Amino acid sequence: MPGARSSLDVMRIATWNVNSVRSRVGRIVDWLGREEVDVLTMQEIKCTEAQFPMDEFGEAGYEVQLHGLNQWNGVAIASRFPMDDVQIGFDGMPGFLKGEEGPDLPLEARAIGATVNGVRVWSLYVPNGRALGDPHFDYKLDWLTALTAATRDWMSAHPDSPIALTGDFNIAPLDSDVGDPTFIPGVSTHISPPEREAFAALEAIGLSDVVRPLAPEGFTFWDYKQLRFPRNEGLRIDFVLGNHSFADRVVGAAIHRNERKGDAPSDHVPVSVDLDLEIDDDDRPMIF
Repeated sequence: MPGARSSLDVMRIATWNVNSVRSRVGRIVDWLGREEVDVLTMQEIKCTEAQFPMDEFGEAGYEVQLHGLNQWNGVAIASRFPMDDVQIGFDGMPGFLKGEEGPDLPLEARAIGATVNGVRVWSLYVPNGRALGDPHFDYKLDWLTALTAATRDWMSAHPDSPIALTGDFNIAPLDSDVGDPTFIPGVSTHISPPEREAFAALEAIGLSDVVRPLAPEGFTFWDYKQLRFPRNEGLRIDFVLGNHSFADRVVGAAIHRNERKGDAPSDHVPVSVDLDLEIDDDDRPMIF
């Protein structure tokens, strides 16, 4: 359950598509304090570095690294601990420009990574895909293929180091992750076989959903339209995927549904995991 951490050796990592950090900075900073979050990855910050509300995060005790280009997309990591090896984008990440093709398309603000207390953490905003057959759908699949390759290479080079891919994946990998009746097989993105296969490819290289074993129910996104939230017609599309070194240290997880309530909420809610940094190899519980 969310709330105070049980140990000082536990690091709480959360991810949240905030849908405009400037519009919701008060809610975000308040939640960080209430839930004692150490590291928050954010998506859809929708601002540049100059526009980001650094003062509010700084007053709450957080350092921020971000990548934002304009009013669209944008990713960030806020941490109470120092961040090292900050990387904007991942190796091989493709770009996109509507109506254009080729290897040198503009790179969008969709990925930032940093190392915190020895844990490699990524904030990812996977392309939406827009519609089956749309060029943006092909871009989404190419983006995920490149992410899988880059992550596999990193894990091969650092076999014993924990890594977590966190963020809005814009994929509901299981039928149980879909409660919105407007998402129709064969018609809608987010639930198509190619997208689910792309998600499965991440699992095939050694990543696992570390939240589902400890919080098996609950959606993370509800459309603003047609009373989707009161009807609980949502999707589970926000994830924390970790390798074995990360997953074996997870001792708690939560989907913070109540953050969809109240004034001007994001259409997504935070997802958090608690990581025991001091656990010995021989004592790690297997959660998958």
